[in-house]
Amino acid sequence: MIAQIFHRFVHQSPGLIYSQLYNDQTFYKAFVRDISLSKKEVIIESPFITTGRVDMLLPVIHKALLRGVSILVNTRQPQEHDAYMRREAETGISTLLDLGVKLLFTGGHHRKLVIIDRSILWEGSLNALSQNSSCEVMRRIESETLAKQMIDFTGLRQFL
Repeated sequence: MIAQIFHRFVHQSPGLIYSQLYNDQTFYKAFVRDISLSKKEVIIESPFITTGRVDMLLPVIHKALLRGVSILVNTRQPQEHDAYMRREAETGISTLLDLGVKLLFTGGHHRKLVIIDRSILWEGSLNALSQNSSCEVMRRIESETLAKQMIDFTGLRQFL
């Protein structure tokens, strides 16, 4: 019975079943690899941005931009943060803008997502552009269907 249900699911929903979990210790190696292999587009939703994390990701982001990859970051307005995080966000945002990253600001933003080439979806609790010393989780899903669904669900399509 279970084999029949699984078999039916695979045939009705191709490409929707492969995912892998990452924690704050394993996420960045895989995330950097995905950006390094990106061909067209990287979308990062991270409500918090810190200079340390931006500086760490700067080389891979810069190389992707040089390859012609479009990078969009959706984050909070810096004014929504306390004084320390406001300065961190302003500096990180300035660095990203100087590189040519497109920025989008969403009030009250709290989603933590990354979508790469509309075929890889990262979702979870980890702020990709700020995480430091926290116990977080991200799920990496290889699925054009789910990546496009998330783009539509979040309303990002209008900014791409």
